[in-house]
Amino acid sequence: METKARPLRADAERSIRTIMEAAERLLGENPGATMEQIAEAAGVARTTIHRRFASREALVEIMTTAAWQEISAAVEAARPHTAPPPVALHQATTNVLHIKSRWRFALSHVNPLSEEAASIQAEVMDKCDALFLRAQEAGILPPGTDLLWARRVYLALLNETCGPTSEEAAEPDPDPDTLAAQIIHTLLYGVTTRRPSAT
Repeated sequence: METKARPLRADAERSIRTIMEAAERLLGENPGATMEQIAEAAGVARTTIHRRFASREALVEIMTTAAWQEISAAVEAARPHTAPPPVALHQATTNVLHIKSRWRFALSHVNPLSEEAASIQAEVMDKCDALFLRAQEAGILPPGTDLLWARRVYLALLNETCGPTSEEAAEPDPDPDTLAAQIIHTLLYGVTTRRPSAT
């Protein structure tokens, strides 16, 4: 007879979250940080972190999966299948910027993704493709637009926005809502300062 794993107690869930958040901060500063250093940064005993995570690689993998789960929920919250496409695209972009700014290390240092994270990522891409198709049908994207290419450009803009260079790292992050508007404007109109006039 199969048995289901018992759900974690609230204190165990808090402990895991604290460790992951500390790992994200520390590994972002020092990618070679050890489990012991992460435990110290999280304020937990070394035995605790080793009990929760089999290895440093396992910790980062779980962090990445957690980040993709948050991204999936953030995109779904924007109602990509039902909200007006401009509204959904802007809200999804703003929501994802919030998530990616908190998980910069986890989202950029695991390749290939675990099976679970890859499955979640694929679901997110499906939602993105569906939204881009709706945007095309609504006339926001021209009829002949290569939607796969548009999605790749959009994701590149997102990733570049959330991956500051060392010179930019000390600067405070701009408002995600403002950044989202800039990303979408660049996607639709390039780097021009205004929309092209109708001909």
